[in-house]
Amino acid sequence: MSDSASSAPQPVESSPPAAPKAKPPAPEDKPFAEFVPQLLLPALAKEIQSYGGPAAELSFEQGPMPVVGMACWMVKGCLPGERRFWLCFTADDINASKTVVIAEAGSEPSLLESFLIDEKRMSLALIVSRLVQRLNGQKWLGPN
Repeated sequence: MSDSASSAPQPVESSPPAAPKAKPPAPEDKPFAEFVPQLLLPALAKEIQSYGGPAAELSFEQGPMPVVGMACWMVKGCLPGERRFWLCFTADDINASKTVVIAEAGSEPSLLESFLIDEKRMSLALIVSRLVQRLNGQKWLGPN
């Protein structure tokens, strides 16, 4: 016969569960003033160049929005042939309302286009891909 008291399971020593590794912050969580010059401009330049043309001249500044003159933050771009574009942010936040403005060589910008108005969450890849898609739609990139 066995003694049930002596056959009780022994407590298993276990270490506390390992804390889940903290995910690195998403690039989009960086402050706007760091996100645009450190991440957006280089990614945009690289994507534009992937179409085989010369590098775009890109800058980031605060100033009057083309056409309407409202204060905004903007990525200004100049492509070969003096083609210019602006990606304007109404506030210093990548989730703020955005507008794209384009101008052919020798002309002033005259039309504002809403940009990514239906997107709930912005990402670096989304901003870059849609802006490059827009510029390519103008036939400004590569051998269109």
